Amino acid sequence: MNDSPSRGEARVHARSRKVSGHTVVDLSNDRLALVLAPELGGRILSLTLDGREFLYRSTALLDEECGARDPSLVGPHDGEMANWRNWGGDKTWPAPQGWSGPDEWAGPPDPVLDSGPYTPHIEVDPDGQWAVVTLTSADDPRTGLRLGREIHLRAGRTDFELRLTGTNTIDQPVRWALWNVTQLPGHPAHQEGDGVWVGLDGSGPAATQLVAGTGNPRVEHFGAHLAHVPAQDVVGKAGFPAASGWIAHAGPAGTWAHRFPVTPGVDYPDEGARAEVWLEYPLDEPLVHLGGLRPTQRIVECEVLGPYAELAPGETMRLDTSVLLGPHGGAVTDVGPWGWWNQAPTAEVPRSGGGGARLGGRFVPCLDSGGTLTLRIGSEDSSRPERLHRTDLAVLAGAALDLGELSPLSGVEAGTQIDVLIGEGADAPVVGSVRCS
Repeated sequence: MNDSPSRGEARVHARSRKVSGHTVVDLSNDRLALVLAPELGGRILSLTLDGREFLYRSTALLDEECGARDPSLVGPHDGEMANWRNWGGDKTWPAPQGWSGPDEWAGPPDPVLDSGPYTPHIEVDPDGQWAVVTLTSADDPRTGLRLGREIHLRAGRTDFELRLTGTNTIDQPVRWALWNVTQLPGHPAHQEGDGVWVGLDGSGPAATQLVAGTGNPRVEHFGAHLAHVPAQDVVGKAGFPAASGWIAHAGPAGTWAHRFPVTPGVDYPDEGARAEVWLEYPLDEPLVHLGGLRPTQRIVECEVLGPYAELAPGETMRLDTSVLLGPHGGAVTDVGPWGWWNQAPTAEVPRSGGGGARLGGRFVPCLDSGGTLTLRIGSEDSSRPERLHRTDLAVLAGAALDLGELSPLSGVEAGTQIDVLIGEGADAPVVGSVRCS
């Protein structure tokens, strides 16, 4: 087992704190720490795991405490893209974006949903096992929406739940989609596997080019179910209509992953995109065709979208997602509710038939299970009973589990089904399966 984290007090804390120009909410457990900015459009400005920062935020606009270097800049503002105060972080917007009519969100900047104040509500479990912070926007007359962001953090985990809502507050129907935008620091590739990884379900085009600032981002494909956007100097956006429900970024801080539901057979904005990747790098001149935008930093945006929702007055749309953090382990091949795989599980019996099965795979859990990794070993022959193999790999949040350490595995034949379980018992979740070859 590698990358073993240090253990601390498994409690969740939430409190408000004054910084320069505004008030933030600190939300943390023994591993994760978030800084939420209700007065800056309800953003998450900082997200750290064991002290390592995962989010991009503007050092020109914000100090080390997430306070405004110029307090007069805090507050609603509007105008052209060139006027946008990009504080950074993670935020929620309505989609589609555009400037051609009232059915498109003409931001950022935007004086209500992007830069306006959100009202915070903090709830903490008396036993310190969880906390929920809800951030609610004002009613936006341009879109008819009130946006909500609910951040739910639990003890002993390296993930958090992010629930997005949009409520129609006007007296006529509206049609929008929820759109969450996470800004991460861009950088030249340093390690194998750096960049953005997107799971695909094969239901449509793997990738579409949506915006060409200086050009189109290069997208690489690894079979039908995995796409990679490597680090590159380009300003532009790619969309993923066949995204299967997860997107991940591997960089110097580690691996960040976002899980989200998908609904097949319904309309999504931006040519059907369920996920999008926007890249930018410093330019000497503004991009006139993008509203005068002139990037000054390398930024990677990992964006997830919900489907279009037709909302009658008073109706609410919702998108329940979760964000997972952990060590850099190269490519991300799959993400589930309990963690992700850097290398999919493999099992092979030597042709000689001796020595036991050789296992492979690398899994990073996002929770402490209170137990160990377990293998459930079955057979192609349904008349033969399954057996459980309790391993010596302890399941700790954010600590990589290398299945190769379990080789050789005796008593396994070709064709045998092996399920990988987190913990023990009948309720232990299955995080991966492989048939021995």
